Amino acid sequence: MLIRNYTQNDEQGWLRCRVLSFLNTAYYDNVLKEKEVYENPSIELVAIMDNQVVGLIDIEYETEPKSVCTSKDSLGGMIWHIAVHPDYQRKGIGEKLLEAAIEEAKNYNLTYLEAWTRDDVWVQTWYEKMNFEQTTSYYHLYLEGNEIKSLSLSKRTSFYPVTVFAHYTGNDIEEFESLKRKHLCVCYVKEVL
Repeated sequence: MLIRNYTQNDEQGWLRCRVLSFLNTAYYDNVLKEKEVYENPSIELVAIMDNQVVGLIDIEYETEPKSVCTSKDSLGGMIWHIAVHPDYQRKGIGEKLLEAAIEEAKNYNLTYLEAWTRDDVWVQTWYEKMNFEQTTSYYHLYLEGNEIKSLSLSKRTSFYPVTVFAHYTGNDIEEFESLKRKHLCVCYVKEVL
């Protein structure tokens, strides 16, 4: 396996790897048609095996504290994407990508990495195994059809929301018990040592 910097020629492989790896997670419908370009500097690595992208990690990092991350008053990096192609999972590729990214993060004086994920137990277990600590959480809520009407989100007669994606930071999640789709979104932080 080769871990190297992402290049523009990797985009289609990057997209395929990310889509396939997210299919069996709570982010299954978070499909990108092109790779994001970050406003701030970034660490973008890919793992290559069998002449294809089998893993990836993208970290946008700060040059000013709290300009990308939310957790600390020192320089951090936000892990926007980490993924391993399903045919190559459970081989340590994600761990090796993270290790390589941390080594690079040290060159930029980053003191921590931050990652947000949803309530997939196996994903949370991986972050904890990699010595990330859970710091905070809130909910991602998806509403469709009658779910929107039941919450009276639209009072206008000429405006009809069909689907709604919302963040909920309150404490009374029971109010949304009837929603078919809601996810706890969890922040994990890891010190860069």
